[in-house]
Amino acid sequence: MGGLFSSKKKPQSRVTEQDKAILELKKQRDQLKMYQRKIDAEQEKLRTLAKRLLSQGQKSKALLLLKKKKRQEGLAEKTGRQIENLETLANDIEFAQMETQVLEGLKVGNQALKDIHKLMSLEEAEQIMDDTREALEYQEQLNEILAGALTDEDESSILAELEAITEAEQSQEAVPSLPDVPADEPNVPVQTQKEAKQTERVALEAS
Repeated sequence: MGGLFSSKKKPQSRVTEQDKAILELKKQRDQLKMYQRKIDAEQEKLRTLAKRLLSQGQKSKALLLLKKKKRQEGLAEKTGRQIENLETLANDIEFAQMETQVLEGLKVGNQALKDIHKLMSLEEAEQIMDDTREALEYQEQLNEILAGALTDEDESSILAELEAITEAEQSQEAVPSLPDVPADEPNVPVQTQKEAKQTERVALEAS
């Protein structure tokens, strides 16, 4: 059981050495700021006490307190410069980290472009662009036809066809029209039975 659990790998920490350095610098900065606030409070206390001694006529003691306050002012200024240096160093490290990330991103991007260029040559890209341009031109012509757009040549051809049709119609109108053929058979008088026999007898006597 213990062997199984011990074989598992611990998750890799995302905290880099640079992150640890920045954290340590900020920690020192915060400690110095606390020390600076302590000096400021002590200076205010010395100033108040010196003012009280002067009001009591103890000028020499008040002078000693002001000298001590002056020394602490130097400490406060020195502490402020150290705080500024720590902040500058921490900011520089953070900016260097960002620069490193940018450079790494550029590196990955350049490699990706190289891989893409390996997949397709310049000649193939130019051929694709030519094919695309031809396809677009063909589609534009097709759209013009479907939309009823006619060229000057089309207009001339249509006018010539219209003129030919007009001339043909005028030629047909110049030919005189013949009377219509009657659809019904002509009325033939029907002989009666008596007339038919008489006609037959006359024919026999004549023979």
